[in-house]
Amino acid sequence: MTDNKHFTTIDEYISTFPGPVQAALQQVRQAIHRAAPNAVETISYNIPTFDLYGRHLVFFAGWKHHISLHPIPAGDEAFQQELSHYKTAKGTIKFPVEKPIPSDFVEQIVTFLTRERTLPQ
Repeated sequence: MTDNKHFTTIDEYISTFPGPVQAALQQVRQAIHRAAPNAVETISYNIPTFDLYGRHLVFFAGWKHHISLHPIPAGDEAFQQELSHYKTAKGTIKFPVEKPIPSDFVEQIVTFLTRERTLPQ
């Protein structure tokens, strides 16, 4: 998988995983693009990151059995209900690789994050 290599692109990062994990990572990546088309792909902390307006918006990473995405936004009650169907830890949601990636939910997460990041401070 990622070993100790330092990545410069998301494509380079994704290419280090087995086929099923690569496919899941690409699905998450595409969902983020749909929800935040102005976000810029980068690598931060050696994992795929999307920046918006010069700030980190969302990170995602591949693992043997899941894809992680963080941070988790506050969302609304319906969002929190949907979130309860997944494992979470320290502001990270984990999507199992053996199940279809819930692209609509990933888009909703990114939409909430975008709103949180663009609200007046």
